[in-house]
Order: sequence, then C-alpha cells, then structure tokens
Amino acid sequence: MSKAFTRENDDADDELPPELKVPAGSKNYMTPGGWDRLRVELYELVHKERPHVTQVVNWAASNGDRSENADYQYGKRRLREIDRRIRFLQKRLENAEVVDPAQREPTDQVFFAATVTYLREDGREETVCIVGVDETDLKKHHISWTSPVARALLKAREGDVVALRTPSGVEELEIVEVKYQPIG
Repeated sequence: MSKAFTRENDDADDELPPELKVPAGSKNYMTPGGWDRLRVELYELVHKERPHVTQVVNWAASNGDRSENADYQYGKRRLREIDRRIRFLQKRLENAEVVDPAQREPTDQVFFAATVTYLREDGREETVCIVGVDETDLKKHHISWTSPVARALLKAREGDVVALRTPSGVEELEIVEVKYQPIG
C-alpha cells in the first residue's frame, strides 16, 4: 500500500516525559507569566508558523513528484509536529489553573508560586520559585511543584526543617524565608 494512504501514529508522540506530567486528579497550576508564554506560543504557531509551512507545502506539491520532493516531505512532517504542539498547548491552557503570587495574602507557609529560601545541611543557602510543570527552568531556579524539593517544602513554614529524600539518603532542609512576589 502506498505510504500516502497510511496514517502515522500521532498518539505515541503525545506521551510526555515524567517531569511534564501533572499528577492524576491534580490541577495544572501555572503562574500568569507561564500561562502568557504558552498562549503566545500557541498564537505564533496557529497564526504565523503553520500558515507559512502550509504555503511552502502547497508550493512544493505544485512542483510535481512528491515522493522525491524534500520540501514537500519536510513540510508535511513539520506540519504534523506543529499540529501536535498546538493540540498539546490547547489542552494545557484549557486545563490550567492560573495562580498569581502577587495576589496571595502574606503568609509564611509554602504554597504554589512561593519563592522559598532554604538552608541545606552543608550550609549552602538556595532560593527557588515553585512554578507549574511547563514553567520549570533550573537556570532561573524555577522548580516544578511536582518536583521532590517542592513537595518536601510545600505546606511547611519559615523556620521548619523538612526532610528531602534523595538517592543518597535523607537530607534536612531548613526554611529560612517564604515570599510571594511576581515570578518573571
């Protein structure tokens, strides 16, 4: 049978790595900045990139033999990737629960969107922002609320010592400061 009449399996590529999965029964928490970034990416894909690639594919198709036409084949593959990402972004935005840390009443307890400073056992002080799974950026010290560090910190208060389970054993973290501020 001709490859033109077979459907590739898109479902296999929709499988997410564990760090991007939202726990079953949980909401997909996001900060306003993270929600905006996903919304802008979706807009760019739908209104700019997809129409451009569609135009290239149509041009390539008009050139004749599609079986040996790299522009056509690459364009069709790229359209599938774009469509897959559009579906993913639509689902993420549809199921998002936006939490603005600037709107939270002041508290010393750790919840989603908190900026937490803690002291490690070796004396190092670290500051992390607890954000949504789609906003994780270790260079900015933004960690997912589903990460082991965030799960250890959640619901604790300033001055509390929490246990972080690591492959090398249990490490105690002392919470020094909890702030709620806009996350960039």
